[in-house]
Amino acid sequence: MSTLYLIPVPIGKRKENLTLPEHTLETIRSLNCFIVENNRHALSLFQWVGHPIPPYEMELRILNKKTPEHEIFSYLELLKTRDTGLFSEAGAPGVADPGSTLVKIAHDNGIRVTPLVGPSSILLALMASGMNGQSFTFHGYLPVQERDRAGAIRNLEQESRQLNRTQIFMETPHRNEPMLQSLLKTCNPDTRLAIACNLTMPDELILSMPVHKWRKSKKPDIQGKPALFLINSGRPS
Repeated sequence: MSTLYLIPVPIGKRKENLTLPEHTLETIRSLNCFIVENNRHALSLFQWVGHPIPPYEMELRILNKKTPEHEIFSYLELLKTRDTGLFSEAGAPGVADPGSTLVKIAHDNGIRVTPLVGPSSILLALMASGMNGQSFTFHGYLPVQERDRAGAIRNLEQESRQLNRTQIFMETPHRNEPMLQSLLKTCNPDTRLAIACNLTMPDELILSMPVHKWRKSKKPDIQGKPALFLINSGRPS
């Protein structure tokens, strides 16, 4: 029986390996068939892990948010005959990632699915937030327009208060500052806000405090950097 390996990818680009265990590295090096989000980034990863097979001998297929569903289904024949690795741009495949469709197809057709150990920015941010890790939701991106974004924040805050649920979301790096301003303007003073920025990198920044303290403190420079935002308005976990 063939296996679909779900391969986490380092969140940030650095020379040394601080995030992938040896078993994950060995599995990557043992495969020559991969389904990836971007060819160029995939080849960079192979070079970083020291893959022994030259790129021209590998079989690479693309799966990103633009890949039509019928094309994803066409990968089933590949999965039936060869062990295959699935990875995305960064972090864990299938989590806030189009790869989940392929994983479902694999399960529905009796393909073994094996997740490998590695980084997930969502879980790292939650771990470091000091917020409830037993009830949480990841929402992806909130609305871009200021009025709609503020409404979404209020709804998440209300749900968090009622259910003691940690709400996790992200923004494109060049809109981080407007997102922070919306949060500080919209949220209740006692709501806890955490920002996790450039996780696993040398300039990693993780701050977590009530909104009223955020309003009085010097704001971190998060513009243009990958970041996750977390809020919780419920009871202390």
